[in-house]
Amino acid sequence: MSEPERQAAPDTEDRAAAPPESGGPGAPDTGSARKRGAPRSAMFRSLAIRNYRLFAAGQVVSNSGTWMQRVAQDWLVLQLSGGSGIALGVATALQFLPMLLFGLWGGTLVDRLGKRRLLIATQAAMGVLAAGLGVLAAAGAAEVWHVYVFAFALGLVTVVDNPARQTFVVEMVGDRDLPNAVALNSASFQFGRVAGPAVAGLLISAIGSGPVFLINAASFLAVLGGLWLMRPGELQVTEPAPRAKGQTMEGVRYVLARPDLVLLLVMTVFVQMFGANVQNQIALMANNEFRTGAAAFGTAAAALAVGALAGALLAARRERPRLRLVLTGALAFGVLQGVSALAPGYGAFVASLVFMGVAFMTFTTSLNSTFQLSVDPQMRGRVMSIYMLVFLGVAPIGAPIVGFLADAFGPRASLGVGGAVSVIVVAVVSVLLARSLRVRVRLSPLRRPFVRVTALPARTGGALRAGGAD
Repeated sequence: MSEPERQAAPDTEDRAAAPPESGGPGAPDTGSARKRGAPRSAMFRSLAIRNYRLFAAGQVVSNSGTWMQRVAQDWLVLQLSGGSGIALGVATALQFLPMLLFGLWGGTLVDRLGKRRLLIATQAAMGVLAAGLGVLAAAGAAEVWHVYVFAFALGLVTVVDNPARQTFVVEMVGDRDLPNAVALNSASFQFGRVAGPAVAGLLISAIGSGPVFLINAASFLAVLGGLWLMRPGELQVTEPAPRAKGQTMEGVRYVLARPDLVLLLVMTVFVQMFGANVQNQIALMANNEFRTGAAAFGTAAAALAVGALAGALLAARRERPRLRLVLTGALAFGVLQGVSALAPGYGAFVASLVFMGVAFMTFTTSLNSTFQLSVDPQMRGRVMSIYMLVFLGVAPIGAPIVGFLADAFGPRASLGVGGAVSVIVVAVVSVLLARSLRVRVRLSPLRRPFVRVTALPARTGGALRAGGAD
């Protein structure tokens, strides 16, 4: 059996995603950073670790500030361009373009350098950029091209910051608590998604866009303070990869040699293509189908965010990621897209969005943890940069597809087609994963668990190796 196959071979329900057991050979001492006798709540257990508490507290503040800036930036562009939708699209595209162009190199840099110091640098750079644009806007000197430059510069910093933040979590909490910490990070992000835009709307109307950028700049002090106050001795630092030629392509080859990761990335492409643009579909349903106003659209968007927040908190209760949770979340999201497309009225549509948010967060948190825990630690930065490139990169591709389907066939058709594509792709990927990992995957839409993954007997070195069912 090759090394990639050995890493992915299941000897339990879904060994491909399982972290090493605490205390096992080669397993990190995940309890060393946790204070003796500290409470271990199922949902918030990672917060018992001091370093992660500092990080999480800073993220709650910073995520809210980041969402405030997103709203302020969009509003500033519209003001400066006379309401141009093209200008707004260009600003958004420039912010994501560096990830598409340089995302893979960002992961290589993260694998070479210490992640804590790297995050201090990237977070400080983001704060400086927010302050610079805030000063220009507050002084009335900002022009559209200024926003373009700052958006592109922010995207360049994000190329390194994203994989660094993703992979730094495991150094704070260890393999055992990584799924919980990832879920809590998602909950923090969703909280910012709910609170940030609401606060930004009030502040923009009261004091203008400029001060909102300055407030976001100040919010990075919370993250920087937390990183500075951490105890380096309690971090489970991954040994940096030595500098060598071809490391970026080495990461690509590593992923391509893992059929399980490739299949999960393919599934992510199709689910994200429609899932990342569900906000656009909600707007189209609210405006074109139900003929409601902006307030009703805001309520629907908030329902999705509330569901996502609930899904993240539910994910925080799970001990470890399971392959079946990745498949179940993606399958349920596709099914619920179809259900929302058939909603007879606005109330039913909003209710379906709550469950859609739960399903989507189940999928994304399990997928993130699966990728981090099933790869070589020295490859983690490069693998996560590929993951983030796929996860974030397909959204701009899916947006015009969603819009075309809605214009040509109506918003219900757009949602329905997206849901159908997700369900079909999950079914196909489940079959291919079963063959690749030598497991049996059964889909049971009317019976829990909706997806069951059972290991098949495997012969290794002449000995029969049987896996159990979950």
